Amino acid sequence: MSKAPDKTSETVEFPAFDPSKTTDQLRSFAEKGIEQTREGYEKMKSGAEEAQKTMETTFEVAKSAGNDISLKLIAAMRANAEAGFSHLEALLGAKSISQVLELQTAFARKGVEMAVEQAKDIQTVSTKAAEDVAKPVRTAFEKSMKDLKAA
Repeated sequence: MSKAPDKTSETVEFPAFDPSKTTDQLRSFAEKGIEQTREGYEKMKSGAEEAQKTMETTFEVAKSAGNDISLKLIAAMRANAEAGFSHLEALLGAKSISQVLELQTAFARKGVEMAVEQAKDIQTVSTKAAEDVAKPVRTAFEKSMKDLKAA
């Protein structure tokens, strides 16, 4: 029979367990975690505040732009109504069918010209409004992208 090797002669040494070092390491780890959490919270808070300011600015600009467009539309409707009443008065004073046809043709031509001019005015105001509304959002987006590149 063969004998099993004797392992009692080999000794394995484990490093001494020092609870004070472990406690210090855990404390350090927890403090780093708390600091990182605070930094993350501050960044999130700052981002939320900036987003809120951007939205408030955007809504104010949109409100103002909507008012401008509404005023242009009201002015156009008023001009159209006045032109219609003037045309009706002119038709009531017409002496012949040829004069009615002449008045009607002139009114139609003037109506088309007014509609084209009004459409140009409204388009100009609408384009400016769209640019003004998009500006705060575009500015915030560009700032965010710049911050991301810096980080």
